[in-house]
Amino acid sequence: MRVLIIGSGGREHALSWKVARSGKAEKIYCAPGNGGTAQEGENIPLKDSDVAGLVSFAKGNVIDFVIPGPELPLTLGVVDAMTQAGIRCFGPSQWCAQLEGSKAFAKDIMQKAGVPTAACGVFTELEAAKSFVEEKGAPIVIKADGLAAGKGVVVAQTKEEALEALDQIMGGVFGAAGSRVVIEEFLVGEEVSLLAFCDGKTALPLPSAQDHKAVFDGDTGPNTGGMGAYSPAPIVPDAELEKMADIAIRPILAEMARQGHPFTGILYAGLMMTKDGPKVLEYNVRFGDPECEPLLMRLESDLLEIMDACIDGRLDEVKLSIRPESALGVVIAAEGYPGSYPKGMEIKGIDAVDALPDTKVFQAGTKREGSRTLSSGGRVLCVTALGKGLAEAQKRAYEAVAKIDMEKSQHRSDIGAKGLRRL
Repeated sequence: MRVLIIGSGGREHALSWKVARSGKAEKIYCAPGNGGTAQEGENIPLKDSDVAGLVSFAKGNVIDFVIPGPELPLTLGVVDAMTQAGIRCFGPSQWCAQLEGSKAFAKDIMQKAGVPTAACGVFTELEAAKSFVEEKGAPIVIKADGLAAGKGVVVAQTKEEALEALDQIMGGVFGAAGSRVVIEEFLVGEEVSLLAFCDGKTALPLPSAQDHKAVFDGDTGPNTGGMGAYSPAPIVPDAELEKMADIAIRPILAEMARQGHPFTGILYAGLMMTKDGPKVLEYNVRFGDPECEPLLMRLESDLLEIMDACIDGRLDEVKLSIRPESALGVVIAAEGYPGSYPKGMEIKGIDAVDALPDTKVFQAGTKREGSRTLSSGGRVLCVTALGKGLAEAQKRAYEAVAKIDMEKSQHRSDIGAKGLRRL
């Protein structure tokens, strides 16, 4: 099988690494890819937003199977375009991808499906949004309606902070994505990620995972695309997965199907575990990054076979095989991320870490220049390790991080600490 993976992050390196270990993959392409995906297959200089170019490449190179990694090509309709061209593509249709592409759309679907979520208001006018904040007070959550690379959410602790966030978001900092905002009540609890394979009617949940969004230790500083993740998260043990899927995943599948748009692909519910039970913060329609890295380290099943079953509507025949160990990934980012940051730093030590048992460096913002690997983005690496429990996985991941040599870098030192406090 000839496979095209779309994207350039740590998630796409993890996907290409896992697909390369499938007995079905004879050739892997990644567009545009990074220094890590180049080791698993061939990088193609096509942007993930170039749907027409990606379809043309897939047709011209006899691609059998396409896996879009990020949300952007999904919201631009790459699955519809590939399907129309007769090429199998794992992911939701453009209509279904609105679950991530529009927070207002997602709220509407949640309400119709009876999924527990935060009370909210949706606004396109700045003054009306500000009046709502004045009325509700703080803390309060301000969200850009559209895609903002994981940075369009502000948890405002004061009214002044909320009003400033509205000025920025609706003032154009995120472009069209901020022309509409969703303002939500502030939920108190612990966040956890629940991802599930879906074939339109059946949902097969993966083990729980926990992302660390804030840039600094102790969940402080601005939000990022994610600074590390681990699986499983003690707050949602394996015994609770089916119950969580019944609350947060399966009602959405039923509602989407009822509206004539069955959801196929990965459905990812961001849950807040409150004193009143789980509530959905948002949905994503693809693997999370960095959750993908530890989850795929734990997945023993053939990824292509599972994705095939999703497209064919026979997921009910699949049983996931998951390694019993915990997995933990630490993101190494460029200094200054998520603000402005330097590029072009040489990275040493990747081969030494990859030589360790059950340890893998998933590359994100990297590029190859001759025999050297250089940084090319904000989140540069996700150093991931397996361990008999969370404490061992954490210890092994940080031992591996210490072997990486990159100037002007930063990483959190407390990935997994929240989970360890629960054990």
